[in-house]
Amino acid sequence: MSAPLSDASLDQLFRHARTFNAWQDKEVTDEQLGELYDLVKMGPTSANSSPMRLVFIKSKDAKARLKPFLSENNAEKTMAAPVTAIVATDFAFYDHLPRLFPHADARSWFLGNEPLIQATAMRNSSLQGAYLIMAARALGLDCGPMSGYDQAGLDAEFFAGSQVKSNFLVNIGYGDPDKNLFGRLPRLAFDEAAQIL
Repeated sequence: MSAPLSDASLDQLFRHARTFNAWQDKEVTDEQLGELYDLVKMGPTSANSSPMRLVFIKSKDAKARLKPFLSENNAEKTMAAPVTAIVATDFAFYDHLPRLFPHADARSWFLGNEPLIQATAMRNSSLQGAYLIMAARALGLDCGPMSGYDQAGLDAEFFAGSQVKSNFLVNIGYGDPDKNLFGRLPRLAFDEAAQIL
């Protein structure tokens, strides 16, 4: 567990991985999505809170429900993607804590504390969304994360009557490197973004 990953693995996860805007006509199976979730759920969250909820949009009917809420520049590429994951946040996540974190009465930490609920839910569902991207890459899939959509409309369509709200979307499939792939954009240098104290 302590051995560094190979350069090839690091390339696949980070250095050569890209955000794709075009997709090959190749299916992502339900079994692959199950395998993907089984990796994602293992990533750490505060008190094992696990507030992320996923809706995998795959069928034509589901895509038709999603399309009206996409921004114009995201609609075409999303409709072409084999799968679009709605990465969402369950703001009633604490109701699962007696099972997920049985070491203490963790549910009581959150009851009536709306600022703590909001901060914990958003922070940890966002972490889990990042795990989703990295796990997909680890399984040989490509991703196109995005936030250009009508959140209120999408939430009313997919999460009505619940405490779940969308966080962002991730297109998942096999990217087409010959179409709509931007050149590698610059990143901040260590000294611009980090310090060692």
